[in-house]
Parts: sequence; C-alpha cells; structure tokens
Amino acid sequence: MIPVAEARARILSAFQALPAETVPLPEGLGRILAEPVVARLTQPPLDVSAMDGWAVRATDVATVPATLREIGRVPAGGRFEGTVGPGQCVRIFTGAPLPAGADAVVIQEDADASGDSVTIREGAGAGRYVRKAGLDFRAGDTLLQPGRRLTARDIGIAASTNHPWLRVRRRPRVAILATGDEIVMPGEALGPSQIVSSNSHALAALVRSCGGQPIDLGIARDDAESLTALAAGARGADLVVTTGGASVGDHDLIRSVLGGRGLALDFWTIAMRPGKPLMFGRLDDTPMLGLPGNPVSTMVCGWLFLRPAILALQGAALPDDRIAATLGRDLPANDRREDYLRARIERTENGLVATPFPAQDSSMLSLLAAADGLVIRPPLAPAAARGDAVEAVLFTDGI
Repeated sequence: MIPVAEARARILSAFQALPAETVPLPEGLGRILAEPVVARLTQPPLDVSAMDGWAVRATDVATVPATLREIGRVPAGGRFEGTVGPGQCVRIFTGAPLPAGADAVVIQEDADASGDSVTIREGAGAGRYVRKAGLDFRAGDTLLQPGRRLTARDIGIAASTNHPWLRVRRRPRVAILATGDEIVMPGEALGPSQIVSSNSHALAALVRSCGGQPIDLGIARDDAESLTALAAGARGADLVVTTGGASVGDHDLIRSVLGGRGLALDFWTIAMRPGKPLMFGRLDDTPMLGLPGNPVSTMVCGWLFLRPAILALQGAALPDDRIAATLGRDLPANDRREDYLRARIERTENGLVATPFPAQDSSMLSLLAAADGLVIRPPLAPAAARGDAVEAVLFTDGI
C-alpha cells in the first residue's frame, strides 16, 4: 500500500491541460479559462458623472449659496459640445460625460433650479461625484488569468471589456464503467440479491460539477466478455473511471481481464480508509482510475483523486479545501491507514467544529449525504479528545 499523498501525486503527474477552444461569451460560465482576458477598452472611457445633478466648476461653488446659469443638458450616452465657463453649469445625469471646463458635480438634492437659474446650496470640491476615465480598468489591463473557473461575475467583466468570445479548455471526456452482477440501474427490476447502482450517477454528477463530460458505459457483468465489450466504449475518452472489480475476490476482474487488453498498472491499493482498493494506470493510451465498489469509498476517492485529475486536465488550480477545526467528540487511536471520517462541520463563535458520525461503514451513503466534510486521521494517530485540533476536508459544490 502507498500513502495517500503519493497516490495523489502519481495520479496528477499523468495529466496535462487539454487544448483550448473558443466559445461564445454566454457559454463561458463554469469553464476554465485558457487565455487571459485583457481589456480592449478603457472604462469609463471619459470622466463621467456618478450622480444626477449639475456639472460645475469647483471654484464657482467654493462659497455657497451660489447662483449659476444653466447652459445645457447632457444625458447618459449624450455629450455637451460647449465649455462650462465662470458662473455656468450644465444639467447632467449619471453616466454622462463631464463637459469641458467642469471639474465637479453638485447633486440635485443640493441645488434648486428655476428656469436657467440654479442656486447651489452645498458646495463640491474638484472631483466630487466624478468617475475619472479608467477608474474601473484601462485598455491593456489583464483582468482574468488562465486557470480560473469562470463565474457570473467573470462573464460580466469579460463582457464589459468587449470580449464576445472566450478561450477555454476543452471539457474532459470521462468514461464511467460500473461492474458487478449485483447492481442494476435505478428503476430496473431488482432480483432478490441485487442492489440499485448509485456510483455511476454520483460520479457523472461529480464529473459535470468539475467541468467534465461524463460518458456512461453501463454496467459490466462479472465476466470477461461483458467487461471487455463495455470497456471498448472508452475509446476517445480522456480518462476512464471504473467502480468495483478492483479488489481481490474471484469476481473482481478489472486487473485480470483488462491487464491482458492493454492495462498497465501504476499502483494498486493505498493506505487509506475508505478506499483501500484503488488502482491507477493506463488502458492503452488512456489514464484509468479504478475506484472501489462501495458507494462511500467511490465518492470519497472521487473527491480526493478524480476531482483533481479533471481539474488538471483543464489547467485549473487545485482548490484548497483543507480546513483547520476542533473535534466535536472523542476519537480512538488510528491504525496504519489514513482515515477519512464523514463529519458534520459547524461554524461556532470559537471557530469550526467537526464532529464525525459514530458509524463510518463504507456502505452507508446516507451519512455521506448528511456530511459537510471529512475529518482526516493520519496513520497511527493517537487517541484524540473533544476540542483537539484536526484537519478536515470541506465539501463544496459537486459532492
């Protein structure tokens, strides 16, 4: 068995970012940026008003009350072609360019107008309520860096910089193959010893949440012919993921069958719980990650190993999902495997408190659904008491 950190490093070393593709701006949400977004213009392009009011010369309103003559009006999108001289002002609206000669804006609440006469009751220093040209950004500024997963805010800034298209990484194609005579798809008739498969659906959802495209190859039965036939459907994928069939039982056929059909193993079994029977290698030229069959083991390994692999294929920075917390209950000493305990994680006035569930059986998917994260117990960790410091993995969107 190899340590978790070594397994993760060996898996990630097998991946590099996929080629970039161009997508329309509205389709960029959630994609991983491949090239920087550089401003094509300056925003605002000119000095503009930040409020509705009157554009004035600050020197004319240094002493109030002051009466000025209105010589024009300028709405947003318009322009005043004249120049504001001594004792003059221009009615202006939010977003409109500041007229030549003016250097401040008096808001409409601080003035009274009668015809073309405007009485200023509250002065305004130079630059007051004026948004200077380039306040937001200037042409040539880099606003978004490659490797970023694009949010709604990012789409907004890209649009404002006049980018109708974006260069993003191609979505990784991830082939998912479940194995086992005992599993059927949701909605199918159940035999007396069969169970409903959750792994394929959960992994497909995880792949989508990470920006990938899942390819469901179906369920391979516990025979070489079925496994070989369905595995052939992975051609063209960027990554193959199997669930089940990776242990040491007579019906665990992944290694024995695919080993004779181009599977080259890098490692098999890691020192962790849940998830010991995890394998990684290449099926012909395609990386293959073999996950355990138990649903909790599958998803914990999916979060720790599959998720980083999909992000690496998109050139994305790996998220920092490790947190420091205190234990919410006592824990016994650990054995030589690194333990990942499903836990409730609550924010209190003293910080985060992580309370592992008393039961941790790897078949109990309901506890994974109820968990906020995983408490990490290093190999051979001594007994820990409530209130002790621990490291935990915090679940975010996608699991």
